[in-house]
Amino acid sequence: MTVSRQILEIETDPTIFRTYVRKKCIIQMVDYVRPIEAIIPGVQGRVLSVLAATESELTMRTVARLAGSSVNRTVSVLNHLVALGLVERRDVGASALVKLVRTNEAVRSILHLGRLRDAVIERVRDSARMIDPPPSSVIMFGSMARGEASVESDLDVVVVRPNTVGEEDPTWTQTLGAWSDEIRLIVGNPINLLVVDEDEVPKLMRRRDSVWHEIAQEGIPLVGGNLERTGSVA
Repeated sequence: MTVSRQILEIETDPTIFRTYVRKKCIIQMVDYVRPIEAIIPGVQGRVLSVLAATESELTMRTVARLAGSSVNRTVSVLNHLVALGLVERRDVGASALVKLVRTNEAVRSILHLGRLRDAVIERVRDSARMIDPPPSSVIMFGSMARGEASVESDLDVVVVRPNTVGEEDPTWTQTLGAWSDEIRLIVGNPINLLVVDEDEVPKLMRRRDSVWHEIAQEGIPLVGGNLERTGSVA
């Protein structure tokens, strides 16, 4: 990911900024652009993803086209889903119209899976309360913030350490590390965690055409405000 590579090049030099990167990777990663297909592989996952994207009835041929599968294979999958009670079929002339049965509990779980990114952001936000002392700001940025996180994406997060908290503060270090481990499990993708001192933020924001301006513009605040607000307070 371009943004994170640029930050790593800039921020890992301790002679410039007192900033470090904590990055952990696991083997299996989640596609947040197509979460239903990531969890339910094959044609069935693609068909469910198509149906989850609309409340309107679709012809089976339309579902096949949107799912990128053959008509015969799509019809077989849809008939199986109808038999399971997940899909409702209505014949109109020579056409068969289908849609998800959204009151079905299994379908509700599939729809929730389709909103995986929003659910993950809320859980990451809630879990940030475990960081002690509380950071001045925690901001998610990059592909996850833009809604473009694929299986090749990591979760990029900036944590602003308050001026009153030392870099080696044992409680801060322990709880921040525990939070990083927890969100790695919540997200399922690698975590790119950057920590910067609060009094460094104004200097970072003054750098023209820097990635920090991109973070300020696209970032999703999880704790505190965005970088511009944090920098003005500092």
